[in-house]
Amino acid sequence: MESNNSNTKSNSTMGTIGQIIGRFIVAAIILGITAFFTPGFSINNIWSLAISAIVLTVMDYLIIKFTGLHAMAFGKGFVGFVLAVVVLYATQFFVAGYSISWMAAIIGALIYGVIDYIMPGEQSM
Repeated sequence: MESNNSNTKSNSTMGTIGQIIGRFIVAAIILGITAFFTPGFSINNIWSLAISAIVLTVMDYLIIKFTGLHAMAFGKGFVGFVLAVVVLYATQFFVAGYSISWMAAIIGALIYGVIDYIMPGEQSM
């Protein structure tokens, strides 16, 4: 009976890790598309894209844990949109090769939110 309980815990942990990895991959794809279509927003290389996707995922996770709000444009209306702009803009201070202006962060949050909304599957944590 104990082995069944430990298997359940293991599956739960693997499910959580799978969700985090899945969210990271989706965030990287969406971020790359957003940077491509947003003037004033540049990501220099694949490593900057990967690190910025990690930073965005961690920042979104922390915002959700501490406030209950999603930092995505369609997460919680205007508040979610403002959080998305701030998160996109603040990421440049943590990642080399990631550059964005305030106007690009506003446009980028709109594009990121639309693409995130359209992507299939559950992306929330």
